[in-house]
Amino acid sequence: MNANLKCILCVEDEPEMIDLIRLILGRRGFEVKGAAGGMEGLNMIRQQPPDLILLDLMMPDMDGWEVYQQIKADEKTKNIPVIVVTAKAQSIDKVLGLHIAKVDDYLTKPFSPQDLMNSVDKVLKSNV
Repeated sequence: MNANLKCILCVEDEPEMIDLIRLILGRRGFEVKGAAGGMEGLNMIRQQPPDLILLDLMMPDMDGWEVYQQIKADEKTKNIPVIVVTAKAQSIDKVLGLHIAKVDDYLTKPFSPQDLMNSVDKVLKSNV
């Protein structure tokens, strides 16, 4: 396996969205893993910390903000960059995410493949 291959974990309750993200980022040489919800995502993050987390906010088992708080509260995972990927498109949500919670980026659904790549590239470059 390529040691430079960046691992991205997509925490998302919609399997179709995980497949779409895997398709887009896989073409660019990223390893994309999917977690079907917040609890599974946290377990995967703790077992094998990824290089980047794509986090949905609205999930049935655990709210994305709760997942984010647990990631940031853990010494082993607090430095992993997080991009929020959500259907919550109101500007107040984006302001809360970027300026209050300090997520690394905020992407609203639906997004273009280019929007996703730009966000991932930007966040990974700034967290080198």
